[in-house]
Amino acid sequence: MPELPEVETVRRGLRQAMEGEVIERVEQRRADLRFPLPRGFAARLTGRRVIAITRRAKYLLADLDDSSVLIMHLGMSGSFAVTLPDDAPVADGFAPPRRVLHEHVVFHMSGGARIGYRDPRRFGIMDIASADAISAHRLLADLGPEPLGSSFSAGCLNRRLAGKRTSIKAALLDQRIVAGLGNIYVNEALFRARIAPARPAHSLVRRRGPGQELSHLARAVKSVLREAIDAGGSSLRDHARTDGSLGYFQHAFAVYDREHGRCVRVECGGIVRREVQSGRATFWCPRCQR
Repeated sequence: MPELPEVETVRRGLRQAMEGEVIERVEQRRADLRFPLPRGFAARLTGRRVIAITRRAKYLLADLDDSSVLIMHLGMSGSFAVTLPDDAPVADGFAPPRRVLHEHVVFHMSGGARIGYRDPRRFGIMDIASADAISAHRLLADLGPEPLGSSFSAGCLNRRLAGKRTSIKAALLDQRIVAGLGNIYVNEALFRARIAPARPAHSLVRRRGPGQELSHLARAVKSVLREAIDAGGSSLRDHARTDGSLGYFQHAFAVYDREHGRCVRVECGGIVRREVQSGRATFWCPRCQR
């Protein structure tokens, strides 16, 4: 499933093609994705100008000029492809037109861009909500703080992990505690912070404020996400940027998908181990993560 860096990469590609433009036509080729599309979906979007493309956790939000918001989630395999007409100059972030199978929704923009949403497994989501009620929407209401936002810090983690007897990895994957983190980047952040993924979350909490461990962890979460965004995300299966190019952060993984590999910390000498926690693959170095 695309995680926060992949979704942010897609957001930046859509922003170039959609912000300030009018949705001139919508091709709705299915009645549903993961859930049924809203009634009158294509008609409600046609003629609307896109004011901004933002992100909340792993959700893409298109603010429209009628005070409504198009909510989009990529699900397991969803992707957007942005193309321009044959006679239009190809700009950075765009690819020449190409035929794409399994496109379920296509947006035709006033600037000439064609934006096709492809979702072979159909776990994606599209919904339309009022901007006034967006924070209370069923998909967004219970989300925790954004890990790249100013409210996310060691102190924030210290408060939100208090009393949590689940593992620190499971806690970080809980979208109610931190929004947008996924399996890949939690593995990588815990490695950077030298924290064992199975360690009880509450054991990191300190009564008088966050200690060094949570300070290291908060910094590690932010740094790994920023580096992954700069690299265009990680392309392992389905993720590609809106221009069709692949992200390359997978080449910088320290532990994820590196079972039996030597720890990248030369002084450590440990071997990366793979275990399963709550049905998810966990990669870590038992020697330097405590």
